[in-house]
Amino acid sequence: MRVGLFVTCVNDTFYPRTGRAVVTLLERLGVHVDFPMDQSCCGQPLYNTGYRHHTEPLLLRHATAFRDHDYIVTPSGSCAAMVRDNYPRIARRAAFEGRGSREVTALADAAASTASKTYELTEFLVDVLGVTDVGARFPHPVTYHPTCHGLRVLGLRDRPRRLLEHVAGLDLRELGGAEECCGFGGTFAVKNAAVSAAMGADKARAVTATGAHAVCAVDNSCLMHIGGILSRDNSPVRPVHIAEILASTDGNLP
Repeated sequence: MRVGLFVTCVNDTFYPRTGRAVVTLLERLGVHVDFPMDQSCCGQPLYNTGYRHHTEPLLLRHATAFRDHDYIVTPSGSCAAMVRDNYPRIARRAAFEGRGSREVTALADAAASTASKTYELTEFLVDVLGVTDVGARFPHPVTYHPTCHGLRVLGLRDRPRRLLEHVAGLDLRELGGAEECCGFGGTFAVKNAAVSAAMGADKARAVTATGAHAVCAVDNSCLMHIGGILSRDNSPVRPVHIAEILASTDGNLP
């Protein structure tokens, strides 16, 4: 089994410890992990802003970077959703527009080859490796925020919770209004800043009300938004990516 880590822009730039946690976790489970150096942005910001044609070269680059891997694993529900849900849409749209057959075929093949083998981390652990107890220890009260892409596009359902429930010492606290969006939404937070901030404030209050020491999710982008509001509110709750909890064996807060 050859696994490629798709670390994503947000993690590579702001949260490299999450990428390292994924490698630590998977290697502990006997998986050899590669990091293709040619990987870049998947194109989600461009695509969501309406620049679909500018996304196409990134789709092709992504497929080339991971062409020799059996699985592509990413600690990001939103980027996994981009590859699985939107890459095929891009290829279909190119065909609808009547573009050249060679161009359409290249996009369709690239989209199909990556979409079929891309997994968000918790999916890979539960569905491919067949594990829910990864040997982690994290003796802290934790609450879990199900991010929109993981919840509504990938259909992660209870996979993250099942993994958290098997972490030694972890006290999983229920989050009120858990399925409500935190308000980040990538470019939504820029275009609709006031609405985004209000939604984030609601989520942050719900997180603090749990009494948890940490809030975790499968997307650092959402945790960045929630964590920023928690910090400005002087809340003691720390945002922690689920990969860092699952990789932990010493029980220390990152």
